[in-house]
Amino acid sequence: MTSTRPSIRPRARGDSPAPVLPDVDDAWLQSLDVAALRQALMARVAEAVALCRDYHPGLPEPKVWCDLRGKGAGQAHFGRGGLRFNGQLLEENRHAFFTEVVPHEVAHWLVWHLEDGPTFRPHGREWQTVMLRLFGLAPRVTHRFDTARSSPVPYRYRCACREHGFSARRHANAQAGQEYRCRHCRGRLCLVGKKC
Repeated sequence: MTSTRPSIRPRARGDSPAPVLPDVDDAWLQSLDVAALRQALMARVAEAVALCRDYHPGLPEPKVWCDLRGKGAGQAHFGRGGLRFNGQLLEENRHAFFTEVVPHEVAHWLVWHLEDGPTFRPHGREWQTVMLRLFGLAPRVTHRFDTARSSPVPYRYRCACREHGFSARRHANAQAGQEYRCRHCRGRLCLVGKKC
């Protein structure tokens, strides 16, 4: 990936936001093995942080991990001092990760390190401004990735109207006495094969 200083093109009235980070060649991304993909992800994070440093020179470099699991694509983890990404979703949604998820998380990193950052809402006005004005992206809070493989739900529960998949954590909570109800029929959810 060539890492040149991105140029911010002025937008005409009515234009949709254009990314200010250089676009990434999709064919190149698809050709990468897992190790090379993760190295490219770290380079992309460094590129986005460098863009942020034009506005906040003291912004620290975040550590980068690909240890996030479940339905989330990324997470700014201030306690650990870095950004976490979902490796499974990265492999399955490479281009979207480089163009949307990395800027999303780096915007959180920047906003948190502003003077009043810890008091700002996570997806509040400040974060939205960074997404729009710095990265040229619509400030979307959630992704639309298929999370079936990254967030397996191996435990089957049943109500009066359908079957539900539970993660290991939710199953453990149910076994410890937490009661769950269906949002549609309001019936109690019970482990398939076990009497409620």
